[in-house]
Formats: sequence, structure tokens, C-alpha cells
Amino acid sequence: MNKQRLSALFIKESLQIIRDPSALIIAFVLPLMLLFLMGYAISLDSKHIPVGIVIEKNSAHTSSLIKAFQSSESFDVQIAKDRRAFVKQLQEGKLRAMIVVPATFDKDILKGEPKIQIITDGSEPSIANFVIKYSFALWQNWLEYEKLSTKANIDIQTRYWFNAPLLSSYFLLPGSIAITLTLIGTLLTALVVAREWERGTMEAIMSTPITILELLLGKLLPYFVLGLFSLLICVLITLFWFEIPFRGSYLLLFLTSSVYLFSALSIGLLISTLAKNQFVAAQMALIIGFLPAMILSGFIFQISSMPYWLQFLTHIIPARYFINILQTLFLAGDIYEIIIPNTLWMLGIGLFLFGIIFIITKKKLSS
Repeated sequence: MNKQRLSALFIKESLQIIRDPSALIIAFVLPLMLLFLMGYAISLDSKHIPVGIVIEKNSAHTSSLIKAFQSSESFDVQIAKDRRAFVKQLQEGKLRAMIVVPATFDKDILKGEPKIQIITDGSEPSIANFVIKYSFALWQNWLEYEKLSTKANIDIQTRYWFNAPLLSSYFLLPGSIAITLTLIGTLLTALVVAREWERGTMEAIMSTPITILELLLGKLLPYFVLGLFSLLICVLITLFWFEIPFRGSYLLLFLTSSVYLFSALSIGLLISTLAKNQFVAAQMALIIGFLPAMILSGFIFQISSMPYWLQFLTHIIPARYFINILQTLFLAGDIYEIIIPNTLWMLGIGLFLFGIIFIITKKKLSS
């Protein structure tokens, strides 16, 4: 390897990035937009769910129960004396659930068997599950507050590890860093290199004495540095703007991010080598790189709930391993039993893709 040729190609690629506004927008503006969208627009925490509470007979206990529901941020409460007042709203989707407090509520309390009925809108199962879980938790807290629990001798104290506030942003935002690096690694690299194929400058470079390894490294290294700058910005915003805790090692974050960037850049370079057209490269980058990272990596949808054949397919997606590493570093710390195997998987995928690019490029030079 000739260091002079490699450094010359590195400088050439760096100047091309600086002079290209679209590359800077993809590298810095688009990741910021994505990160803020993930932080504010996407949330798995349901709040202010509209529900109707039917009080068939007023009493001190029913008033206390209503106040408990009204004081919760999870619900927006409407009150009525007959369930027929809420049936139409429930059918139209204006209410997500109807909670019925029977007329025998006070008598049931005296018997030690208080109960309520929860009717949910099953057209959106996730919201229906939230309503049931939140209502049950609120119901248990109210029973304890009123000292009506039938299990007075049992003191249940719930404790959540790694994510004490139970906020979805605690694991969504670290995962969004992987999606951001995927954009830079696949989309940016695929577009820029494909542009050189379209303009004919790639053939001019390949006609020089530069070797295949120097060519590939000269293409990857500038975008690798660009990806690290974007990573730094995303981490700073996650830590100081959204105040997500970080319990791991920054050195491990840098090393694992470097490995992931290598695999993501290899995907982008492979796409551009095969496509050689900016439009086709952009479509392939979205289909092969971005969408699998969003859908099949466990970022939003749980992998264990997918069909078995689809679970097997997720093993070839580098984002699956990097998101697991990021969530571990941010929320749990340096758990090497998780970090090392996932890093090795990413490294293996990156080396495999880089080897394919090396073989394809070599064949095209020799033809």
C-alpha cells in the first residue's frame, strides 16, 4: 500500500464532501431532524387516553376513584351515570375505553370484593392493552390508598432496573443513533460513489496505478470520519438535550460505533458498485440499508414476536447488533457478555461485505 496515493485520494474525497452541499445536509442536517423526530414524535408511552367512567351510584368511594383517574396523566376522563351515554363515542373512536363502576360498588367493598368493569376499543390492540394495564395499576394503587386491598398482609414494592421512569425514549433515542449512522453509511456513500460512476471520474481513478485496497480505503475513510462527527453530535444531543443517561464507557461506544460504521459503509459502497446510478443507488440504500434497520433490527418492533424465518433474516442486519450495544451502554453499562458477541457479528458482516466489494472491483479492473 502506497501511503502517498492513499492520502491523496483521502484529501480528494474530503474536498469533494466539503464542496458538496447535499453530502453535508445528509451528514449533519438529516440526522438531526431524524433524532428530534425520534425524541418528540415517536413515543411508545400513551398519555391522555380518552376514557369514559360510568358511575351508576354516587358515593364517597366513587368520588375518590374518579379523582384518582382524573389525576393520572394517562387518561382524559369523562363522567356519566349511564353506559349508553358512551356507547356511540366508543363506536366512533372518540373514546378508547369505558370503565363501569356498578351500583353495588359500596356493598361489594363491605364484602371485601370491590370490582369494576373495563370495556376497551379493540380496533387498536396496543392502546387497549395500555388502557387495561394503566387502569389495573391505578386500581391497585387506589385500593391500597383507601386501605381496601384484600391482600393487606402483602407489601408489594415494584422496582424497575435500567429504566426507572419507564420512558420509551430511554431506549428509542439510543437506537436512533444507529439509524442515523445507517443513513450516513449507506445512503451517503452509495449516492456519492454512484455519482462518480455516472460522471466517468471513477474510471479515471481506476485507470491510475492505485491499487484496489487503496481505492476502497480512500473511499471509505472520509465518510468514516464524517460518520464519527455525526455520532458525536447525536450523542451530545441525546445526553444533554434529551437527558438520557449513559452508564457505559465512551471508549467502548467509540470502538463499537467504528465497527458499525465500517459495516454500514461497506453496504453503501457495495450498493454503489452494483448500481452505478444515483437514483437506483438511493432506492437500494433505502430498501437494503435504512428500512431493515428501522423495521427488522428490534428498534421499534420486538424480534421475538416476528415469524421464525424473519427472525433468522435479522441476523444479517448489522443494526440489530449495534442497537443492542447502544441500549446496553446507555441504560445498563459495560456488559461485555452482550457487547463483545454483537461487535464480532458486526465486524464479521463488515469484513464479508468488504471482501465482496474487493472481488467485484478487482474483476472489473481486470476486464
